[in-house]
Amino acid sequence: MRALRLALLLVSVPFPGLPMVGGFALAADATAADACVPDRSALLALDGQAFDQDMNGGWRPIADKPGCMTAAADLLRDYRAVHPQEPARILYWHEGQLRAMAGDTAGALPLLDQSRDMRDTSRAQAWNAYVDATLAFLRRDLSTLLAARDRLSHVPPPPPESGATMTPSSWPMNMSVVDGLAACFAKPYADAYACSAPGR
Repeated sequence: MRALRLALLLVSVPFPGLPMVGGFALAADATAADACVPDRSALLALDGQAFDQDMNGGWRPIADKPGCMTAAADLLRDYRAVHPQEPARILYWHEGQLRAMAGDTAGALPLLDQSRDMRDTSRAQAWNAYVDATLAFLRRDLSTLLAARDRLSHVPPPPPESGATMTPSSWPMNMSVVDGLAACFAKPYADAYACSAPGR
């Protein structure tokens, strides 16, 4: 992920009822969000696939803008509110990831936890082991991370699906990411995630 950069428009208009410093902080926060997401209405109008799964569209280019990771997380939060009909599990995950990468561990933990897959399938078991490993990393609990990695390594592959792209070499899902978290355990999440992760 590229280095962070934040474009701020300095505003010096006083805010009634607020100290000048506090009013300036509020204005700067709002301006920073606008600079990161100038097309917020258009992004919030996208369908779920275009907003979350387009590698070159939706929230992802916002997160890649220097200084805009938290703004991208807020955009994911707002998208869930505008589209309650969309499956929220992966949106919680991506918002939590962004907050963790921005250093907001306390904000990330409950979001990541809400991304669990409650289905009784191999893919759900693998996903939940990945969630557990990530939560353990953020809580600085190496033994729990390694236990989750062990569970992940023993999840049986799902039965073949028509047109499926999952190959034996890519199962279990997210194993390379978990290995990276373990190998780079002493590093911040953004760095450890990048140790062996091929992409978000």
